[in-house]
Amino acid sequence: MKKKWIIILGIVIIVIFAIGLKFYMDEKRLNEEMMNVIYSDEAKEAFDKDLKGMDSKAFTEEGKVHSYEIVRESIRRNPMGGINVELIINNDSEMDIEYTMDKFNGQLRCGGASVSGKLAKLLGIWK
Repeated sequence: MKKKWIIILGIVIIVIFAIGLKFYMDEKRLNEEMMNVIYSDEAKEAFDKDLKGMDSKAFTEEGKVHSYEIVRESIRRNPMGGINVELIINNDSEMDIEYTMDKFNGQLRCGGASVSGKLAKLLGIWK
């Protein structure tokens, strides 16, 4: 009788471990897919287009936005859909913008954005 319970307990532990491993592998695959999307040429085009919409001379000497860097640790799934990502502008950690990237009509675009106060002032969004 005791041997039977040990076998059942062993099977339950193996099943729980297998389910946990599957969730871990699914999450890892999803994270890799999100990284591939955010570091893709299509995402770069979307970032460039959106930043040029805020600063028409972005990435030129006359522009206020000269560069951006993706904050790798910020990349995560948005519960409402899409991928959240933060960009640091001009290597200044106080000037950042957080986007929700999503596909619209089959094209990757920047959706909602949260702009830091310092960046908003630089771009003239806030006075």
